Amino acid sequence: MKEAGEGDQVAFEQLTEPHRRELNVHCYRMLGSIEDAEDAVQETFLRAWARLDTFAGRASFRAWLYGIATNACLDMLRRRKSRLWPTDVAGPADLGSEPTRPPTEVAWLQPYPDRLLAVPAPAEAEPEVAVAAKETIELAFLAAIQRLPARQRAVLILRDVLDWSAKDTATTLEMTTAAVNSALQRAHAGLAAHVPPDRDDWLARDRVTAAATEKALLHRLVEAWERTDTTALVTLLRDDARLVMPPRLTWFAGIEAIEHFFRTHVFDARGRGWRLLPTWANRQPAFALYQRAADADEFQPFGIGVLTVDRGAIGELALFADSSLFERFGMPKSL
Repeated sequence: MKEAGEGDQVAFEQLTEPHRRELNVHCYRMLGSIEDAEDAVQETFLRAWARLDTFAGRASFRAWLYGIATNACLDMLRRRKSRLWPTDVAGPADLGSEPTRPPTEVAWLQPYPDRLLAVPAPAEAEPEVAVAAKETIELAFLAAIQRLPARQRAVLILRDVLDWSAKDTATTLEMTTAAVNSALQRAHAGLAAHVPPDRDDWLARDRVTAAATEKALLHRLVEAWERTDTTALVTLLRDDARLVMPPRLTWFAGIEAIEHFFRTHVFDARGRGWRLLPTWANRQPAFALYQRAADADEFQPFGIGVLTVDRGAIGELALFADSSLFERFGMPKSL
């Protein structure tokens, strides 16, 4: 610390770099975007370098960085819109509807590769499971907190996810303790209105059994999709399942509508040339989807799919039609 305080940039990087991964996760929760999170962390390090002489050591260096990162995210949110989820923007499409063109004015929530969550936090930090626990990184939670006002979101994350005290949160956000408690109460009410009503039930279930079920469902989905077997694919879904396709507004609810979409717009319209590589995102089963044109030799990136599994079936299939995500997920450029 002394060398960094005296202007040694290498020493500063040695102090900050061990925290980059977990700060990325923190900023992703705040911003809902991998790219925005990376920008926020870079801004955090720039601010920390400029203000290093203000670090008094009353809290840990890690906590000091988290405070700077939170405020950097709040500054970004004043200039940018919150990331949205299709079900928050439009109602379900009618059976047989054509997918709409992606709107250019909407910023969408992005998935976060588990491979970037797998690196443990620094030794002085909380266990990695607390830094990126499933219930605080899953898409349903992320989509819900994106609907909160930015300051309520920050309070919720600092208090409930990072387990900060009301006093420390108030100091970081330049609020009174009473204001923090009030913001947390409002955030809880807002969150309850947008997360699944039975969320606490399925989070409490046996994680080992749940993980095995998720892997089995993912394996069966991969096989059904590659066979272009619509019937087998929809048997994996809950009756009230949803299919969302960011960046498109169009989404479908219920087995009948989803089956019609896959049969008509995916397999009949786009052919049988599909390959899927299993992966994980937001602590949820996921896959990289590739498509091969009829006259092509290679399969090209099409999108990243993420499954929300509930009570042994797929409750939501999110298909992110964004080939730029493949590099983030460590997936091949072609097959």
